[in-house]
Amino acid sequence: MKIYPAIDILGGKVVRLTRGDYSTAKQYYEDPLSVALKMQEDGAKYLHVVDLDGARRGDMCNCAIIEKIAARTLLKTEVGGGIRGAEAVKTYLDAGADRVILGTAAVKNYPFTLEVNALYPGRIAVGVDARDGYVAVQGWEECTRLSGEEFCKKLAADGIYDVIYTDVACDGNMSGTNLEIYRRLVRIPGLRVTASGGVSGKDELRALRDMGADGVILGKALYEGLLDLKEVTEEFQCLQKG
Repeated sequence: MKIYPAIDILGGKVVRLTRGDYSTAKQYYEDPLSVALKMQEDGAKYLHVVDLDGARRGDMCNCAIIEKIAARTLLKTEVGGGIRGAEAVKTYLDAGADRVILGTAAVKNYPFTLEVNALYPGRIAVGVDARDGYVAVQGWEECTRLSGEEFCKKLAADGIYDVIYTDVACDGNMSGTNLEIYRRLVRIPGLRVTASGGVSGKDELRALRDMGADGVILGKALYEGLLDLKEVTEEFQCLQKG
């Protein structure tokens, strides 16, 4: 299983939100690059980076910082937040990102998502962020009436196989993730599921690994000391191609 420690960037700093609420932002570190290098030192092979400013505004606010992380670490970095057009996708991939995450764009401009998925096979993931089962967009501030689970089925049917699924109600709470939704999602033919939001213990990691999750994103549980990245990577991480 791939282990993705997370770096969320707001105003150039490393922060974490609770339930996607920007007003709850808690700053942990000043320099995202130093955090990424420390994660690499602790055994990480993968990294999940989100431009929170970009997610809300729809542009690449912290692009220079993210490009620096991609260039100066050996981590297979996936990048999301504010990526709305083909030029943004190309910019991050050219900078060394392993894959790009589409969220709002995947919902609001589905033909574009299909286009870039065909253009960059294996390098596009879709972030499906669900609030009460329905997809949320624009940095989770706007909720649609699109079922998260049904959207995942549509993505897989259309050849988009990499999904990062977040139950927004669990994110940042450190009180557990929604294991039941992942049990359903991993049964969708062809879908590779990365679990995100609320994972806070090794029992959950074991459950996700055993059910066949492709990866898991760890955020606040690492920053608050509930999980140790060295221990987690030693027990759970498997370096995979793609």
